[in-house]
Amino acid sequence: MLLNVERCHEMMERRGLDAVVATLPENVTYASGFASQSRYFRHGQQSYVLLPAPGRGEPAIIVTTSSLDEMVSQADVWIRRIYRYGFFLIEHAKDLACDSGDQRLMELCNLPDHGTPLDALCAAIADSGLATARIGIDEFGLLPGYFGKLGSLLPKATIEPAADLFRNVRAVKTAEEISRLRRAAWIAEESIASALEVAKPGVSERELGLAFHGRTVREGAHPVLGSIGSGPGSAMIHAEPGDRVLQSGDVIRFDVGGRYRHYLADVARVATLGEPTARVRQYHRALHVGVLTAFEMIRPGVKASDIFDAVVEAVRREGIPHYQRGHVGHGIGIEGYDVPNLSPSSDAVIEEGMTLCVETPYYEIGSWGLQVEDMIVVRRDGVESMMSTDGGLKVLAC
Repeated sequence: MLLNVERCHEMMERRGLDAVVATLPENVTYASGFASQSRYFRHGQQSYVLLPAPGRGEPAIIVTTSSLDEMVSQADVWIRRIYRYGFFLIEHAKDLACDSGDQRLMELCNLPDHGTPLDALCAAIADSGLATARIGIDEFGLLPGYFGKLGSLLPKATIEPAADLFRNVRAVKTAEEISRLRRAAWIAEESIASALEVAKPGVSERELGLAFHGRTVREGAHPVLGSIGSGPGSAMIHAEPGDRVLQSGDVIRFDVGGRYRHYLADVARVATLGEPTARVRQYHRALHVGVLTAFEMIRPGVKASDIFDAVVEAVRREGIPHYQRGHVGHGIGIEGYDVPNLSPSSDAVIEEGMTLCVETPYYEIGSWGLQVEDMIVVRRDGVESMMSTDGGLKVLAC
């Protein structure tokens, strides 16, 4: 199970909620283990998860009929109570034997069709005895107008927004989540290594990208983030690998990561093709020291804003006196930017079990871009790195 059940129940109790409903695709997956392919190419596809407070009923998944086969095939799905909506015809070959998965799919297809996603959700709420309850709704995944309509469909219930509750629950990871994140980070590092193996003068950025993403897929992850730029293109924040060919002396910047079993990596590394200039070495070292400074500070109870101040000051002191940033890191998990944000305006306090990307990018248009970004877990006495490589500058022979 991905859901941090204890933390979720604690936050529900704190807000006096009898139930919460996940609607954002990431929150649906987090709460139930179910993930539909439709979330990646069909905006607005509605799936929900009803999570009652302890003693208030069993959890339920609300899903369109056309996604029932995905639910049956996904081992992560732990909720058995299903409410379906919408017409979708699936024929049954009656003269052939069915395995357990086929039988389960037929059972789900024979459930009542509640017509619309909101009607199915209301049926699940009513069957749980929650029609007069206080219910938090993750408003981010609802279609326009649905939040207000839900209030009219449940006139005796108290409905309130709860997207922030899900984000705060997700901030502290379970052991299973950390395991998946660690694997995602390792895959990103190995994929960078595969790209650097082919890096030499005359090779295109596109070839680096193919090597990177190919390794990602071979290791069982899905390509998501692939910013790979060389030379002046390394200063493009969201560099897309193109036809430019590598030249001796180039800076190559990776800001990359794949998705492994729903969990994301976000890692940055820099290499140079041949010996770097003294300025590249100085600036990269300053950025690396900034990340290491964050590692020394991060522990439960420390303010995110204090970490930001210390990192920026370290980078300035170590060689980039004009260094400025909007943030120096962020949470990571089932979304690329989880809570907290390591920014000067953040009021977040670091907690044990948070997973963070700590980063110090520097972009200089016309010259190059440099970046160090590592993934870490917050432990009781400090940080545990998820990385198997060091963020130091890598110099390639050419």
